[in-house]
Amino acid sequence: MSLTSPIKPYDPTWPEQYSIEAARLRPIFGSALIGIHHVGSTAVPELAAKGEIDVLAVVKSDGGLEDWSGSLVALGYRRGGDLSSGHYFFKRDVNGARTHKLHVCLDGHGQIARMLKFRDHLRKHAGDRSRYQELKLRLERENTSGIQQYLLAKEPFIRDILANLD
Repeated sequence: MSLTSPIKPYDPTWPEQYSIEAARLRPIFGSALIGIHHVGSTAVPELAAKGEIDVLAVVKSDGGLEDWSGSLVALGYRRGGDLSSGHYFFKRDVNGARTHKLHVCLDGHGQIARMLKFRDHLRKHAGDRSRYQELKLRLERENTSGIQQYLLAKEPFIRDILANLD
């Protein structure tokens, strides 16, 4: 079974795609927005990835969630399942292909540091970046059940990297 998008070689336009999307998203969150970040594999130069731009929006509170959801629909997003308490997920498809994933996390949520630390580590460590890329490509080839199987199979690698950072 295929993933939400095929893994392809690093595309040097991904940072610009992120910048364009971040500019579209910032006004939605208004004064609740603490920061917005490019995360995930498309944020790591030289790393093959699904061409889906991951955006992390860190917010002070989720009091505007319903209003944000309506505004995000107007930008082509739809609500995904919440990943945990205080971690809201949205996805955007264009012409049937996933293009963006938006993680909205409350300030202090553990996923914020996790996503940023893993991204920063891969940016600095070519060996781990290469091993992660090989793992992702192998998991894509072997995948029989879709995206959840892929995500679960990547998790031990990510957990091991993060455990060695602390």
